[in-house]
Amino acid sequence: MAIDKLDPVRLLADLISIDSVNPDLVPGGAGEAVIAGFCGDWLAARGFEVHRLERRPGRPSVVAVARGTGGGRSLMLNGHLDTVSRAGYDGDPLGPRIHDGKIFGRGAFDMKSGIAAMMTATARARERGPLRGDVLVACVADEEHASFGTEEVLESFTADAAIVTEPSHLEVTLAHKGFAWFEVVIEGRAAHGSRPELGIDAIAKAGHFLVALETWGHRLAQASPHPLLGAGTVHASVIHGGEEPSTYPARCRITIERRTVPGESAEDVQVELTAILDDLTDTVPDFHYRLHRGLHREPFEADRQAPIVHTLLRHAESALGRPPVIRAEPFWTDCALLDAAGIPCLLFGVDGGGAHAATEWADIAALHRLTDVLTDTISDFCA
Repeated sequence: MAIDKLDPVRLLADLISIDSVNPDLVPGGAGEAVIAGFCGDWLAARGFEVHRLERRPGRPSVVAVARGTGGGRSLMLNGHLDTVSRAGYDGDPLGPRIHDGKIFGRGAFDMKSGIAAMMTATARARERGPLRGDVLVACVADEEHASFGTEEVLESFTADAAIVTEPSHLEVTLAHKGFAWFEVVIEGRAAHGSRPELGIDAIAKAGHFLVALETWGHRLAQASPHPLLGAGTVHASVIHGGEEPSTYPARCRITIERRTVPGESAEDVQVELTAILDDLTDTVPDFHYRLHRGLHREPFEADRQAPIVHTLLRHAESALGRPPVIRAEPFWTDCALLDAAGIPCLLFGVDGGGAHAATEWADIAALHRLTDVLTDTISDFCA
């Protein structure tokens, strides 16, 4: 196939037309089976060695490997296949539409544009001539929920470096926040409202914790900020308590989220939170609690001296005609999993907008530019 026929816009339109809503976010969602099959077939037809990983039935990831001739550095390109809900989208979310230099549709920006760019770029790099290093194209499941797709991929595959093609407005992302979720159960004692001497109001006790949580947030805001990400944050996100108007509530459950910056871990957060709750136990009469740690993901910060960072920055500057903007993201990405697995990585993706919104689009010129930068980076890094 000729290089000029490897069109990322055409490929993106095909990807948008495939429903891949994450069923862990939307019960009954289509999942990744069909789109993974499409990507696998597209890559196999271009000579890639295709592996399908499907520990969870109907939720596959695909890793396509372009084997090098030997002696070169390996590179993984990583992007997620799943999208958020199609409900509430303005127009046909599965009907790709091109207008005013943009391509519209669910997933156009987050992040089927990145999938199209990395697939096309790897195929183009191979068309240029033999590469010594392996190139791995990882099209993964479930990033929008719990990232089990990249976790499963990393059990079987590694590389000398990686690029995650999440949208970044053609800016280079070298850090992002992590998060830790906790459930705090404040224990009271159920009793009829007419017998206050028997009851302990768990909701009222929880109020002391909410005030302490707000104070904790103020302390975090005043701490020395990370140069790209600022300070960590904490907030209460869900609260449940009580049974009926005439009963003292026996318990009150509060879910909190702590957003972390590099240098902070879920274990650190648990120590902080436990200290706050223990202080309330010592100072508030009849205050009792149970603490459960839920899903947590660590923050990420790239090594700016890593060869993959220097290589991509050089090619991005050449394509853009200026040094690219260096940025950080407040949200979490699979970069943290790759970094924790010992794979130096960074994030670089398309320009556009509307992630998770009623109208979503990717800039077509930016998609071509992203594909060019990735192609040059692969050819250089894996030479």
